[in-house]
Amino acid sequence: MTKAELVVKIAEKANLTKANAERALNAFLESVEGNLVSEGKLTLTGFGTFVVEQRKARVGRNPRTGADIKIPATKVVKFRPGKLLKDAIK
Repeated sequence: MTKAELVVKIAEKANLTKANAERALNAFLESVEGNLVSEGKLTLTGFGTFVVEQRKARVGRNPRTGADIKIPATKVVKFRPGKLLKDAIK
């Protein structure tokens, strides 16, 4: 599903115009991003938890040449689904 398709679904389910649905989705995404940057964790009860975690530096391999390369440490966002989402997917 693309962002445009999600905007259409939100507009239909919330009885909003597409423009209002897109503004709401953008506000939600900006809020999630801001919270992850400042606090490093966002929990949406029943849906899941977004967590910023540190990935250690490691050595990788260039698949074309086989040469070792250093992959630097970085922060990544991980998602852990909540119980309601897990049950809905089953």
